[in-house]
Amino acid sequence: MKFTTLLAGLLAAVARVQAAAVIAHFMLINTKNYTVSEFEDDFKLAKDAHIDAFALNMGLTDPHTPEALKDAFQAAANVDFRLFFSFDYMGGYHGGKPWPKETILDMANTYFSRAEYFKHDGKPVASTFEGVENAEDWVEIKEKTKAFFIPDWSSVAPEEALKLAGGVADGLFSWDAWPIGATNMDTKGDDAYIAALGDKPYMMPVSPWFYTNLPGYKKNWVWRGDDLWYDRWAQVLDKKPEFVQIISWNDYGESHHIGPVRDNALEAFEVGLAPFNYALDHPHDAWRMLLPFLVDTYKAGGKPAPIAEENLVTWYRASPALACADNGTVGNAESQSQTLLAVDQVVQDRIFFSALLTSDAEVTVSVNGKETKAKWTAAPEGGKGVYHGSVPYQGGGDVVVSMVKYGVEIAKIKGKKMLTDCLETKNLTNFNAWTGGVVALHVDDPNPTPTQTGDGPSETGGGDDSAASGLVANSRGLVYVVVALVSAAIAGLM
Repeated sequence: MKFTTLLAGLLAAVARVQAAAVIAHFMLINTKNYTVSEFEDDFKLAKDAHIDAFALNMGLTDPHTPEALKDAFQAAANVDFRLFFSFDYMGGYHGGKPWPKETILDMANTYFSRAEYFKHDGKPVASTFEGVENAEDWVEIKEKTKAFFIPDWSSVAPEEALKLAGGVADGLFSWDAWPIGATNMDTKGDDAYIAALGDKPYMMPVSPWFYTNLPGYKKNWVWRGDDLWYDRWAQVLDKKPEFVQIISWNDYGESHHIGPVRDNALEAFEVGLAPFNYALDHPHDAWRMLLPFLVDTYKAGGKPAPIAEENLVTWYRASPALACADNGTVGNAESQSQTLLAVDQVVQDRIFFSALLTSDAEVTVSVNGKETKAKWTAAPEGGKGVYHGSVPYQGGGDVVVSMVKYGVEIAKIKGKKMLTDCLETKNLTNFNAWTGGVVALHVDDPNPTPTQTGDGPSETGGGDDSAASGLVANSRGLVYVVVALVSAAIAGLM
């Protein structure tokens, strides 16, 4: 009996690895002016980044939701992409209101059975942004739709969330994706969820940045971004959750979008009474360059993915923290009962960079012609995978980040100019990030390490590196153990 229990547990662990999926949070409210082709473009870009599905955030008062859903699902069918509903109980075009269960049931009847609707173990997935007070509604919704329900109820502790409505949640999604104050992100929040959930699935949040200045929504604060994109993926590969949700694809008002900035999707800055549009000329697309490797490594349970091509990615704020007026922006959120800090205590005047490499390389950062030889603050075990580092900067000027391997420059990024006058932003500091990235030139090691011949192990070099180390150790041992135990079980029955 004990053997059977152990075997079942190990098989369940393998099943969780196989079921791993990466989601991106998608603000449907920002698609008022979208066409089907623009939905298709977003979905194709997400697929290129190895993202499995979008969680469609919808507020009850968003006026164009029915039309947007029709176009989104048509586009998803056209490009073979998956979508699921995330019912926002706190936000909306005309303010947040709770979703009536009858409305949810009507939408479920229309969309849950569609091939484009994302499913887990054959069940249509449904999520929320808050809605704790309406937890009881989901008992009936689940009974009638057979939904797999994984809400974000981060306003209460995970232990309490799991008790709501008699344990109606099948798993939990956390919105705790950013560090508090002058600290880097840790996994204390994730650990609390994982411990409380036990065998139930955890959807772990990942986000690269956070800055919002929308007084119309009573929002004006930053949380530390800086190393967050690298750190958070390292934590994902360590924790190996059943799901990952990237916050976000297109929430421009909170500056954590990894999708393209679309001119016809920026109404939030007008409605939210932003003092200036801080998304303009601040693309975030380069953050996606690291995703195919990171996502594939995560889905393999930590087994590092092959490196098809090397690349270099950089990001930074294009003005020092104290360059100009802060317009009342603070570090931390009063609405979250956090201690408020001056912005310059939270954000760091540094230029950050990550690189996907098959072997070490040298990075140089130049600001206004002054070069700094950078050092990696994190490197993958074995030398193959994602490297990360940063350098401080002072003042303004042209920014260039370059990378050299074997004496050859293999990558150069000419970044957004560092500004100290803020004339583009009404003399206000923009705390959003600018990102840039480039695929690296492939060069061979002029003095390669001899590889063992015969039947011994060998290393795959060059661009197609199937033995990349990644950010965490290989987890193939678990599979070997399961295979051995299954064989033993079969032998014992014969």
